[in-house]
Amino acid sequence: MKNKQQYYTVGEVATMLNISIDTIRRWNKKGLIKSFRDNRNARMFSLEEIKRIQNKIQGNKKNKFKILKNEKHSLFTSIELFAGAGGTALGMENAGIKHVLLNESDKYACETLRANRPNWNIVEDDIKNLKFEENQADIVQGGFPCQTFSYAGNKMGFEDIRGTLFFEFARCVKEVKPKIAIGENVRGLLSHDNGRTLKTMVSVLEELGYRVKYKILKSQYLDVPQKRERLIIIGVKNNLNIPISFPKEKDYIISLREAFYKCPKSEGQKYPDKKRRILDLIPPGGYWKNLPENLQKEYMGASFYMEGGKTGMARRLSWDEPSLTLTCSPAQKQTERCHPEETRPLNIREYARIQTFPDEWKFSGSIFQQYKQIGNAVPVNLGYHIGDTVIKMLNGEIEEEVLEPIRPRQQMFVFTT
Repeated sequence: MKNKQQYYTVGEVATMLNISIDTIRRWNKKGLIKSFRDNRNARMFSLEEIKRIQNKIQGNKKNKFKILKNEKHSLFTSIELFAGAGGTALGMENAGIKHVLLNESDKYACETLRANRPNWNIVEDDIKNLKFEENQADIVQGGFPCQTFSYAGNKMGFEDIRGTLFFEFARCVKEVKPKIAIGENVRGLLSHDNGRTLKTMVSVLEELGYRVKYKILKSQYLDVPQKRERLIIIGVKNNLNIPISFPKEKDYIISLREAFYKCPKSEGQKYPDKKRRILDLIPPGGYWKNLPENLQKEYMGASFYMEGGKTGMARRLSWDEPSLTLTCSPAQKQTERCHPEETRPLNIREYARIQTFPDEWKFSGSIFQQYKQIGNAVPVNLGYHIGDTVIKMLNGEIEEEVLEPIRPRQQMFVFTT
């Protein structure tokens, strides 16, 4: 059984690890580590998580960036829904899973998939038009958008969620009856519609004959140079003795410096002169508060007087940390992703490196479409770790994971039957 994480105050952690309190608070502010308030309103930190950051910054400097791939292929098959540009699909293929069908409706994403994997069975169509067969695959995986349901009745079940994309995912599970169903979404699904959306999704999968667990996975501890969190839902058929587990976090992180080593040059967005002059003044890892106050007010406008840290505005990334979560554009004012050294937005190949796509994976469409495909993707290495764990589950090589109770802004969540 996995040992439970231990949580301490900032002063206790600073004493145990010989780190200054200011350093821990700075890591917390940057999103490198998370914290939560206990019932005394004291901010609590995971000792294990801070050790990871300390190990990376003070320990082994060897470049750990690589696209993960297993040498052996498994006998397990998968149907990939809402495939996008192929982040999860490629990662699961790298783990050793064979895709029997991939569905995507966006034409540019489908062009990307066909250009890189002409042997994949890619169906470019609205998922509502697809028919599935029982035992068509061992695994059904899909990153469905989260949508608020209409709660007209007292019990939300399979028949009550028609008209949503989650219904189409659930319909595929119902028709295929796979051994394992995997759903993927943003962290915000936890609180979407006061938690009722996720509760409904879990209830529907249970109604279809699956026991369900879910967990927030932190990409920065799973060989991805990015502070990106994804909610992963795993359902296993009730009549199968298959444990449910999730990828185990590593004791290291990967910095942008490692990720960008020998990164090929590529196209990318450019800043207008006025914005470039502002960002020229921002140091690596800095943001709008590094500007003189008169320029802060000029650049931020009304946002200057609003509450909140607004730490994504005029943000330059740092060489020595993972990237902030990528969006569909690196030059949005609220979520700036400026290169650590050069005053420009991250380019296409840098975006792809951060999402752990291999350099040979080409993206179709305009610059805007390419950024969109990459920004919306699940990191390839995260897909690998999910696929590798699922293979071990199916082979009986892994134990059932005992998840910690829910903590505010922490990574462990569980809903079991």
